[in-house]
Amino acid sequence: MRRALASLAAAAIAFTGIALAAPGAQAATGGPLSPYAFGMQVPGIANGVDPSATYGSVRLWDAGVAWGQVEQSRGQFWWDGLDHAIQGANAQRVGTLYVLGSTPTWAATNAKQGTYPYPGAASMPNMQDWTDWVTAVSKRYANSIESYQIWNEANLQTFWQGTPAQMAQLTAAAAQIIKTNDPTARIVAASTTVRMQSAYKKFFPAYLKELAKLGWPITDVSAHFYPAGPGTPATRAQSIGQVQADMRKAGVPATVGLWDTEINYGIAGPAKSDKHKNIDGTTAAAYVAQTYLDDIRLGVGRAYWYSWNGSPALLGIPMQPGSTAATAYNTVATWLKGAFYSCTTAQVNTCQTGDNNTPEVMAWASGKPGPFVVPPRAVITCNALNQCSPVTPGAKMTIGSMPQWFGTVAPK
Repeated sequence: MRRALASLAAAAIAFTGIALAAPGAQAATGGPLSPYAFGMQVPGIANGVDPSATYGSVRLWDAGVAWGQVEQSRGQFWWDGLDHAIQGANAQRVGTLYVLGSTPTWAATNAKQGTYPYPGAASMPNMQDWTDWVTAVSKRYANSIESYQIWNEANLQTFWQGTPAQMAQLTAAAAQIIKTNDPTARIVAASTTVRMQSAYKKFFPAYLKELAKLGWPITDVSAHFYPAGPGTPATRAQSIGQVQADMRKAGVPATVGLWDTEINYGIAGPAKSDKHKNIDGTTAAAYVAQTYLDDIRLGVGRAYWYSWNGSPALLGIPMQPGSTAATAYNTVATWLKGAFYSCTTAQVNTCQTGDNNTPEVMAWASGKPGPFVVPPRAVITCNALNQCSPVTPGAKMTIGSMPQWFGTVAPK
């Protein structure tokens, strides 16, 4: 399945257009964009839930298939749930990112460390139990799981109470086993949150330092870029910059990517004054669209939205059928499908795709609205809610937070 999707990405049309950067703007180019770039958490996928969203990869977390829920006692596996989840992903033609942790109670070196999804989940596992588990799961699903993430939010005591060095040891041991059973699989580092700065600074740089000592046994670094309660996509962009700066400082190889394996907005905390914020309507659509456009502008390989049909009491932007968030997700996926791109960062950010004959330009402002000139040959513009109207090449207009697409024919 994952090889078929990769071939679809490789078949994208070549980019030959030129995007002109404003003075002082930062430029980024790349492509073709992988179908996996549009990720989603789908907690009910093992029960047949099929999102009405154009997504390319599912992250299996909070889906009832954690290590201790599969290997319920040493050497005794209940594969049914994970089998059904992966069968669901295959039926939906999406890739699978599987989170290997958390520690089962029976394998925990301290069963009092952590409670979710079971007691001992945040404890360092017995190393033999860990390697046996990774061997079993990577052998069984070598043709189905395209990426393995070592752990979830390892900078938080809720999920990990071992040391950064121990997490690096688990990472290296898993990588060696997985690469033996499936050389094409991607090895994604344990994720870290950024919004809780003290926990981030205590764990993440030290974890990178330990991974360096072990020869960088990963293909991708992972962070969760949830902003604080009142934060916006611009806040997220600042956090991305912080993580990338720490990666450069640690000497992370250029071949190692950066993924955002959980993202949403309006979540309460970390400060008591950061209240839960409901974000809906056009604002929700703008935030979702900016998230995935910012990824290609800033160099984030994937973003996994958390989550499909998630709790409105927890999440600021519920992603569900008929929501403006889902509409924006599908719209931007259509804009960027298989694209080569050239992006600039300025008051009005832009990304150009298409080619010289059928140029396509996306524009949005991360902060204050700014001036914009309709690109040559563009005769139609559509926003992230897929609401379209005619435009005249060379006309001056103002661009705000709602991303606008410009081209010759309405995107399908």
